[in-house]
Amino acid sequence: MSSSESVLTPHLLRGWALPSPDGGKEGRGRVLVVGGSRSTPGAVLLAAEAALRCGAGKLQIATAGSVASTLAIHIPESKTVGLPEDDAGELTAAGADTIVELAQGCDAVVLGPGICDKVAAVELLSDVVPRLDTTLVLDALGMAYVTENPDGLAHLEGRAVLSPNPRELARTLDVPEDEVESDTPGHAIELAGRAGAVVVTGTATSWIAAPDGRLWRDESGSFGLGVSGSGDVKAGLIGGLLARGAEPAQAAAWATFGHGRAGERLSARVGVTGFLARELLPEIPGVLVELSS
Repeated sequence: MSSSESVLTPHLLRGWALPSPDGGKEGRGRVLVVGGSRSTPGAVLLAAEAALRCGAGKLQIATAGSVASTLAIHIPESKTVGLPEDDAGELTAAGADTIVELAQGCDAVVLGPGICDKVAAVELLSDVVPRLDTTLVLDALGMAYVTENPDGLAHLEGRAVLSPNPRELARTLDVPEDEVESDTPGHAIELAGRAGAVVVTGTATSWIAAPDGRLWRDESGSFGLGVSGSGDVKAGLIGGLLARGAEPAQAAAWATFGHGRAGERLSARVGVTGFLARELLPEIPGVLVELSS
């Protein structure tokens, strides 16, 4: 273990307490989740509900117009806005102004869950991210923006969290995937320094790297977390904790460990595999209480 590496434990997190959830919904922060497409609305649903489950006070969703009303019914606690989409149901840059407007007054913005077209993602985010002045979470194909714009987060001065899987991490750094697999923490630190953002990545072992070189290792979780939608839940948790006032590394650490602990609970009750990403969501409030006690 390097001198700068810490292992995430309940004891460590209790000493790094989250901002108090006391007060009304305005005091617990507002989060905006942007993403989805006609064929993948569920990714936004998972991320958005996760943000509320970890204590964010107000939620906004911006997604493909063809599925916005359905999502609004499934998450009645949200303000849901439909965005322009192309013939394939993917978000287009025509929705950039709407996203920027919705982000005003938000404490955190999650960009990327459920976007399936890389070119469309880069075009949209290139017209959105430079105009934002709030803490960001870039997930899934939202990472393509950083790949194409290595300095594209500099104006946020560290107020960003990147959540790539190892393949996305390799693509962003333009290195072979097997190199990332052989030294995931080293590459996470490299991207954190380059982008000026906290990086959350990994598989069975998760790594959180901060731009200043700090590194955390997380061994929580179970094999069952390797399921469709699991990453969307984690991205939403990070966004929700940021909206509550956690700083980026803290939000990433709590979300990653909380996500893993929720998986452990389901593994014990349902089975090592076979539970669904959406079943993680009701576990989150209890996990956070447990970790805070």
